[in-house]
Amino acid sequence: MSKRDYYEVLGVERGADTKDIKKAYRRLAQKYHPDRNPGDDTSAEKFREVSEAYEILSDSEKRTAYDQFGHAGVDGQAGGFGGGGFGGAGAGGFSDIFGDVFGDIFGGGGGRRSPHAPQRGSDLRYNLELDLESAVAGTTVDIRVPRHVECDRCDGSGAEPGSTKETCPTCNGLGQVRMQQGFFAVQQTCPTCHGSGVHIKVPCHKCHGEGRMRETRTLSVKIPAGVDTGDRIRLNGEGESGINGGPPGDLYVQVAIKPHHIFQRDGKHLQCEVPINFVDAALGGELEVPTLDGRVKLKIPPETQTGKLFRLRGKGVKPVRGGPPGDLLCKVVVETPVNLNEEQKALLRELQESLDGSNSRSHSPKKTSFFDGVKKFFEDMKP
Repeated sequence: MSKRDYYEVLGVERGADTKDIKKAYRRLAQKYHPDRNPGDDTSAEKFREVSEAYEILSDSEKRTAYDQFGHAGVDGQAGGFGGGGFGGAGAGGFSDIFGDVFGDIFGGGGGRRSPHAPQRGSDLRYNLELDLESAVAGTTVDIRVPRHVECDRCDGSGAEPGSTKETCPTCNGLGQVRMQQGFFAVQQTCPTCHGSGVHIKVPCHKCHGEGRMRETRTLSVKIPAGVDTGDRIRLNGEGESGINGGPPGDLYVQVAIKPHHIFQRDGKHLQCEVPINFVDAALGGELEVPTLDGRVKLKIPPETQTGKLFRLRGKGVKPVRGGPPGDLLCKVVVETPVNLNEEQKALLRELQESLDGSNSRSHSPKKTSFFDGVKKFFEDMKP
């Protein structure tokens, strides 16, 4: 009996893309699947036919050969459909299609990766706290990172040297088993090999068959100048080791800056409070203020009020991603004298009397403005 045209079997045009071919196959496979048509030989035969068509048309090389030479170009390339049924889930044929399409139908959640395929190792994260000075200037720190590495006794195989691995007898090396529950079929991780697809006769004595071991490694990490809280430093290949010869993951060093006893950081700018006494605020003066580069002189003009900001340009942080350095913002806080003796109290009272006896409105303009506003407020409230 001659085979039907594969495009006709799936009901798609010859120019159909992969997405349309897969969509058509899913629809027909669900319709004719043996689990939905128990005992129906016609449906079983149609299921074999659409599965064979999908296997050829979903593979670009096989599809090209079929488009050029027809069935003669792909004879023998459709694995497991010719007459042996689909009970064996043959190598690369029906099992690949089942994993790709029926994983969604029966709970697999998408394409199934071969348990023997190389897998990239997991990425790791290390939280690093830095003081502000080290973050601004840049530094090098040593960190200790626990991670899984390939066992050096069995080279990651999990088998004792001299021993061999066998294909898992429960899942035949697929790493998954198919459980039939009435109308529904569900794929689950094989309980014997736990998804590896192999059975180890004699597990490695060092890693106990895992193929990997836990170790703590000391790494030297270069911290660039200007890093801030939330920045990440990526160390390629310093994560968990891969599985089945896969590449290792990466290590991400997450930076957090410790609180500083003088400065607060706001991006590339720094802020600090500078307390000054009553006399310097009134008469003016010159103070030494700290910066990350050392001390600098700050000139306080007469009649300075508390809360006034002084900007020291270029005394902030040079951003890690480039650009000019930020500024240091110094906020003046006038400190009220404490622990006064009787003589000092008398002098302040004398000063107060002197200020009140003259034009007090000119000496305390903010105080005068505030109480003028309070007076007007109460006057406006009168009926």
